[in-house]
Amino acid sequence: QVQLVESGGGLVQPGGSLRLSCGASGRIFRINVMGWYRQAPGKERELVARSRTGGSTNYADSVKGRFTISRDNAKNTVYLQMKSLKPEDTAVYYCYADATAVAAAGLERKDYWGQGTQVTVSS
Repeated sequence: QVQLVESGGGLVQPGGSLRLSCGASGRIFRINVMGWYRQAPGKERELVARSRTGGSTNYADSVKGRFTISRDNAKNTVYLQMKSLKPEDTAVYYCYADATAVAAAGLERKDYWGQGTQVTVSS
């Protein structure tokens, strides 16, 4: 009932910046949390940053001070501004939403994932 579409990935040199965007659409009643996870080859998916509706945010220790998550609630969009990128930031980045949608049987709260966008940090 909710679709997430990411954009903004790509190839960047170490020390560079990228901005990821993710828009949510569908029969949205309320978005509770939006955020970003990433998965590097051979590793488990991990939290990068998340933003709870109402203001609180969480960051992985590895990205604190370099990445900033923000939201445009009117557009159901979440952004991830990434600065001072390192090769170890290379991964597929997934948009995530904990959302309540309008379903046939009423309101339904579920986790939703985007298709992922590749971020490669390399010289």
